[in-house]
Amino acid sequence: MSRIGKQPVALPDGVTATLSGQTLEVKGPKATKSFTATDDVTLTIEDGQITVTPRGKSKRARQQWGMTRTVVANLVHGSKDTFKKELEIRGVGYRAQMQGNVLKLNLGLSHDVDFVVPEGVTVTAPKQTELVVEGTDKQLVGQVAANIRDWRPPEPYKGKGIRYKDEYIFQKEGKKK
Repeated sequence: MSRIGKQPVALPDGVTATLSGQTLEVKGPKATKSFTATDDVTLTIEDGQITVTPRGKSKRARQQWGMTRTVVANLVHGSKDTFKKELEIRGVGYRAQMQGNVLKLNLGLSHDVDFVVPEGVTVTAPKQTELVVEGTDKQLVGQVAANIRDWRPPEPYKGKGIRYKDEYIFQKEGKKK
């Protein structure tokens, strides 16, 4: 039994959901999102709640059960609020700034990195060493944050690089004489 899949997703005030076949459309004040579930699960809307149940006892149906419930919960949350990932840049001379739809990163490379922010995500730089990635699609926000972090992941000796705000980097001891 899926512990996550058993829990229904409550629809908050201002969010409506419509179901046509296996396609669920969620409308809210921030966004309108849709999701097409696989044939392994059944979606139902009753009493302001969306429930997901598996069709059969196959391994794939049980896998899709919890995953589909989580995706539906993220759709409902994203239509009402935004998802946010915070990044911080550490290193001498490392900095970032927004210029229109392009994030300019100075990360100690021989050239500046120009990262084009995709549609549906907003990136802000409140300080030169801080970045905030926001959007209504949780997967897209996480992917954009990961793509930015990939330009200079934190290294274990001095901790220089781009890291998530709450990320802990284990510091290694350097060479001894």
